[in-house]
Amino acid sequence: MATKIRLQRHGRKGRPIFTIVAADSRAKRDGKYIENLGQYNPNTNPATIDLDFDRALDWVMKGAEPTNTALAILKYKGVMMKKHLLLGVQKGALTAEQAEERFESWAADKAGRIDAKIETLNSNAKAAKEERLKAEAAVKEARAAAIAAKNAPAPEVVEEAEEVAAEATEEVVAEEAPAAEATEATSEEAAAE
Repeated sequence: MATKIRLQRHGRKGRPIFTIVAADSRAKRDGKYIENLGQYNPNTNPATIDLDFDRALDWVMKGAEPTNTALAILKYKGVMMKKHLLLGVQKGALTAEQAEERFESWAADKAGRIDAKIETLNSNAKAAKEERLKAEAAVKEARAAAIAAKNAPAPEVVEEAEEVAAEATEEVVAEEAPAAEATEATSEEAAAE
């Protein structure tokens, strides 16, 4: 029986989530499988991969053939690197300690690159959000200025209104002066009586 490590498609239309399985090569894509090895979600950036490392390594060491996508996932998670190092130990090219040390340094380097990518994506998203907010604020200011210009009277109308207001104040002052004199006269007459 030829065993394959492959993906089973689940999820809704346009948003797939894959299960990584070890299955007989004659079985249907989403059919019966031997063992569930993990999940692969390509909808996130970077893709989310939950893999049972030890069981996947065991199946690869037993001779299970991964499909192209499954091979890429296994390389990404380090299963194929670990297999390479274990074969080197079997052949006598390395000791088990050297192989483990090399794998740990590779895994640390890989984790650093993944973290750097996530940090870059987050900083780019934050910068893009700030740019959108600045553009939105500029549009808001432009709209407010346009509304203010539309609602404000024309400059000629403002000058005419100022002239009318000045004439009205002069008339009021002129009317108040005789009234004040008349009031003084009536108060003098009242005092004389």
